[in-house]
Amino acid sequence: MLSDLHIGGLTPLTTTDYPGCLAAVVFCQGCPWRCGYCHNPHLLPRTVPAQLSWHAVRSFLERRRGLLDAVVFSGGEPTLQTALVDAARQVRELGFKVGLHTAGMYPSRLKRLLPLFDWVGLDIKAPFAGYEKITGARGSGEKAFASARLVLESGIDYEFRTTVSPNLFSNEDLLRLAQTLAERGVQKYSLQECRPSGRDDHRFLEDASDAYSRDLLYAKIGRLFSRFTLRRA
Repeated sequence: MLSDLHIGGLTPLTTTDYPGCLAAVVFCQGCPWRCGYCHNPHLLPRTVPAQLSWHAVRSFLERRRGLLDAVVFSGGEPTLQTALVDAARQVRELGFKVGLHTAGMYPSRLKRLLPLFDWVGLDIKAPFAGYEKITGARGSGEKAFASARLVLESGIDYEFRTTVSPNLFSNEDLLRLAQTLAERGVQKYSLQECRPSGRDDHRFLEDASDAYSRDLLYAKIGRLFSRFTLRRA
């Protein structure tokens, strides 16, 4: 039931969350992973009261028809919620494109959801062997890379992205991750530096003294993909 969709917030207008589109972002509450650099830690718990009802969100979207191009479901982890299916369908019926931000932690759910979406932003958090260090969850690497395969096989438009900091993994590991993704057929990739606010772990701040070598690394990674984006902190 759509009344069960647990919404933690709404961004009424963004130009960055769905490439090439003016979009609204619906933030779904709850995430089982505990990445130390998370920029939305208030969205992690599942039991906090919802900030908005789906009825309120839908009413807002009805007033924005013709003004917005797309609606993105983000989080938290939106695929955690079974009501996402009906919400995505309603957004499409209103005439919007539908986007999804996900960490790919539920591959079987993602497989069923993909036909409902026009675009997916998939977080690839780390090289495969380093996933549990980042997420605090066993088996998280297997789930994320299985979801990556599903997105590539679906033919849906996408962007894979990785949050970077010297304290997350080394330059060599980051380059190896990018090479692995390119070898698997990823063409659209972005790197986003850890931002200096909203996280609960300051170990992930960028070291300014390493900026030159990082820039060289980013340039090398960018040449691996047909579309590459670097988002500075």
